[in-house]
Amino acid sequence: MATDYDDVKFFLAVAEAGSLSQAAHRLSTSKSVVSRRIARLEEEVGSRLLTRSARGVILTEAGHALRQRAGPAFEELDGALLDAARSRQELTGLLRITAPIAFGTNHLAPLLTEFMRANPKLRLDLSLGDRRVDILAEGFDVAVRMGALPDSTLVARRIAPLRLAVLASPEYLARRGVPARPRDLVDHDCIVYTVPNGDIWRFRDGARFTSVRITGRFRSDSPEAMRVAALAGHGIAGLPTYMLGSAIEDGALIPLLTAYPVAEAGLYAVRPPGPPVAKTRAFIDALVARFGPEPSWNPDHALKSGDGV
Repeated sequence: MATDYDDVKFFLAVAEAGSLSQAAHRLSTSKSVVSRRIARLEEEVGSRLLTRSARGVILTEAGHALRQRAGPAFEELDGALLDAARSRQELTGLLRITAPIAFGTNHLAPLLTEFMRANPKLRLDLSLGDRRVDILAEGFDVAVRMGALPDSTLVARRIAPLRLAVLASPEYLARRGVPARPRDLVDHDCIVYTVPNGDIWRFRDGARFTSVRITGRFRSDSPEAMRVAALAGHGIAGLPTYMLGSAIEDGALIPLLTAYPVAEAGLYAVRPPGPPVAKTRAFIDALVARFGPEPSWNPDHALKSGDGV
């Protein structure tokens, strides 16, 4: 006969409670019902799973083995059923999201239009900016962040790899030459990202990393402004591939130093601590479905990244 999986759940309840009577109380049933279900399961598996004592019940060797294997499986099943139930619930209320400007404009906004269409009772508040906001103090539900994350009580989920490319326009390269090795960058105008350590570029050189401190005439806290400056021939830029669009395919920007991959970072969804509410979880799942595990914007040519940040 086929095993009644409810019998297994009754057995796990007894193993957890340590007695038939306590398990019956937790299951809102009688001790006799619990006893019959345990006896039926023992008959099905052909082995005694527990023995009664003055202190309650003691698991046999077979009982211990069943608990160790069946317990996590049922926890996973319960979680999956809960997720399925949540998926049927309509998302309501306000979801507040913060993200970097370039990524938010080019990639996140199109996703959010689809997310709103699928959840007509949900309201969205999207704040775009390149500063790192305090999501707890400012009341955001989710922050989309890039690069290395500092230690905090926030919960982070890695969505996808964030790959960087070193590029320049044909005009600049014709005027200043093409760097052959990372150390050649010290003799070039580079476009500096004005964040902590933004003037230090790290490359993989064989089995190790090498760092180069770059300088240049143009500095900015805006990756979009850096891209415009690179297109205009004002220097060599290190830019995330998600904002390059067709610039490489069109020849407007030329990848450099591809034999020395730039250290890879990550794209993350960051939220306050504790279990996520349904709207937050659904949005993060949508990010993973759209952008993970390998984003479509990463080119197929030789812009390979190194490991580490």
